[in-house]
This record gives sequence, C-alpha cells and structure tokens, in this order.
Amino acid sequence: MPPTVQDTAMPAEPFLMSASPHDRAEDNGADWPSRGAAYFALAMIVAATALNFLNASVFSVVTERIKIDLELTDEQLGWLIGPGTILIYVLVGIPLARLVDLYSRKHVLAYGLLFSSVTSALGGLAQSFSALFATRMLVGVGTSAHAPGSYSLIADLFPPRLVPRAIAFFQIGFVAGTTLGLAAGGYLLAVALDWGPISFFGLEIRAWQWAMIIAAAPGLPIAIGLLAIREPARKGEVESHAAPTLIEVVKEMWHRRRVYFPLLLGVVFCALESLSLHNWRSPFMIRTYGWSEAEIGAFLAPILFVTSIAGAFIGMRLTEWLSRKYADAHVRAMGILFALAAPAAILSTIMPNGELALIMMALSAMFALAAGVPQNAAFQLITPNEMRGQVTAIYVFLFTVTGALGTLGIALITKYVVGDESRLWEALAITATLLVPFAVLCIALGLRPYGEEVQRKRLLDGGIAVAA
Repeated sequence: MPPTVQDTAMPAEPFLMSASPHDRAEDNGADWPSRGAAYFALAMIVAATALNFLNASVFSVVTERIKIDLELTDEQLGWLIGPGTILIYVLVGIPLARLVDLYSRKHVLAYGLLFSSVTSALGGLAQSFSALFATRMLVGVGTSAHAPGSYSLIADLFPPRLVPRAIAFFQIGFVAGTTLGLAAGGYLLAVALDWGPISFFGLEIRAWQWAMIIAAAPGLPIAIGLLAIREPARKGEVESHAAPTLIEVVKEMWHRRRVYFPLLLGVVFCALESLSLHNWRSPFMIRTYGWSEAEIGAFLAPILFVTSIAGAFIGMRLTEWLSRKYADAHVRAMGILFALAAPAAILSTIMPNGELALIMMALSAMFALAAGVPQNAAFQLITPNEMRGQVTAIYVFLFTVTGALGTLGIALITKYVVGDESRLWEALAITATLLVPFAVLCIALGLRPYGEEVQRKRLLDGGIAVAA
C-alpha cells in the first residue's frame, strides 16, 4: 500500500490566498514575506521566464528561414536549435547555479536575463552559421541560472503548502512566452519580409534577424523589475549558511539515489517531449502540411495558450487532491500526467491534416506542462535550502542537455534513417514512439522512495502525521 497522509478535509481556497486555521498556524512558524512582496516577486519572475521562452519560441519559428538564408543543412539546423544553447551550459551551467545558493537571487536573475537578452539580440546580427551558433551558446550562459534562482526564490516566498500553486502560477511565464513567441515570431517575420534585406554597418539584416532583435528588447525593463524584488530570508537550511560544493551535492544525491535517480531519469525522457519535438514543430508543419510560419503562429498560439493555462491548473489541482491521500502525491501526479501526454505526442506526428496535428501538439503540451507543476515542486520540497540551487541546476541541466541532444538526434534520424528531409514527420514519430513512454516508467519507479522520503521529512520537521 502506498504511503498516505491523514486526510484532513480542507475547504477550497482561492488561488494563493486563504488558508485553514491549521495552515495559518503552520505558516506563522516562519518569517514569510508579506503577500504584496511575494506577489510582486512572483510576477517579475513570471515576466522574466516569459521573455526567456518568448525568445526561444521566436527562434524556433524562424528556423526554416535561417536555414534558407544561411544555406544550412538539417544537421546544422539541429545544432543551432539544440546543442547551440547547451554546450556552454555543460561547462558553466551548474557552477553558475551555485551563485543562487551563495548570493542574492534577484541579482543572479536580473543580470542573467540582461545578458541573455543582449546575446539573443546579437544573434540577429549574425551573418553565418558559426556566428549564430556562438550567440546561441552565450544565450545558454544567461539562462542557465534562471530556473534554479526562480525555484529557490519561490520556495522562500511562500509556505510549503502553497509552493505547488506558486509554481503553477510560475508556469504561466512558460505559457505566455511560448504562445506569444509563436504569434509574435510569425507576425514579426511577416512584417519584416516586406522590408526586405536592410544593410546596417556592412551587415545584411533579414526578416528573421529583425524578429530576434525586437523580441529581445523587453529584457532591460524586466531586469530592472527583478532588481526591485525584496530578497526573502532563506529557510530550511540544515547545517550552515555556506553553500556546499558541487561534489558535496552530488554525494548527497547519491546517498539518496533511490529518491533522486528515478525523478532525474523521468526528467531526461520528459525532455524529449517538451523540447526535442517542440523545437522541430515549425519545420515539421512547413514540410508536412505546407503551412507558413504566420499560419502556424496564428492557429497554434491561442490554442496553446488555453491548453497550457488549463495544464497549470490541472497540475496544481491534481497534486493537491492526491496530497490529501498519498505522501508520494507529487510523483504520482507526474506519472499520471505524462501517461496522458505520451499518446498525444505520438499522434501529433501522424495526423491527416495540419489542424489536427497542432491540436494534438497542444494537448501533449497541456499534460506535459501540468506534469511540470508537481515535478518542480517535488525537487524543492525534498531538497535542503542550501542545495536547492545546485540540485535544480542538475535536473535542469539534464532536461536541457537531453532535449538539445534529442533535437540533434531527430536531425540525424531524418538524414541517416529516413533519408529524406521532407519526411521529417517519420523521424518525429520514431522518436516519440520509442522514447517518450519511458518517462512514465521511470517516474513510476520513484513512487515508493519519494513517498518514504516525504514521510521521513515530515516526521523530522514535526509536521503532518503519517501512516503506512
């Protein structure tokens, strides 16, 4: 029988607002920021997240134009939309994330966003594959500490019972950035195509480059907003205020490998759906159904916005409902939601028309985003504060690297297995069918260890009573 918690029937609460008397007493045990300060900080984190994903989404929309203008192969394109942003992350991502555990997180977030916005705009000036590849690597530097810093801040802005809700709200940044990026990328590209190539200090600026430059512009005002956040006190430190080294973090994760490893393996396979297939969306629609970038954005953006908002709500509510009965609620919710995302991802590659393909993509994204709510909360709730930045960086690193390598892998499958770039859909179908279901299997293996870890933590903290 899975680990359970005593089911204390709680009245429904408005989002991030009311609490039961028991919860209020529990919340008063720590010095939490004021509601206004917490909401402002969360709003700025959401805005920064939205911009990061907007820039990434705009880039994915214009990839086919990049291929044409720079005369690239699919293999080169795969390097740009995949490993281009993660090769440098391999070297600096986790070390930079340690800054989250050492220094003010608002400064890490603000300067990282500013750097990624500037380098993304510089990509709009690139005149060759090598120059564009270099700027994509630098974008990876700027964004590498964003997720660790954001999750660490959220865990100290809100009481534990509200962390899944805050993370659900945080996911709106991903939703807004991705959907607006689809619409804005297609629109900016269509407008800039009428301008024609423009010479600028000896550089030829084409339509896709203008789209990248304009999309990066909001980076400065949002970075200023991040600097205005009131840094909350760190909570949940078990030993000292000094952040452990990466080796110490890895040793601790190895010591608790029964808990961490199934979750990390699940993250690896989840990345194949969330990043790899997503990155090839526009080329797939253009080559398979003859759609333009503007048509893709106009049709998919509103659908994806609605389904993604629904996904955040579904992930939040499912996790809360399961939490009333199961100690392993977060991992259980992940497994259920990815089990629903897998068939939608597979079916999206074999639909008879473009409309149905995009609808299936949106449904897959909805369940994948819903799974992100309990997934991200799960790591924060079992990890000591002084390790949160680096542990988050490790699983974001695995997610990003796997997604990037999977993106390149799809290009290689298209070239060496399928043998025809116009049949990209076959490579996507092979990838989704063979690998995405493994995410569900790995998550299932983590159910019991995670539940036992939650029980242990609650007993140590003197929290909710547990029963086997």
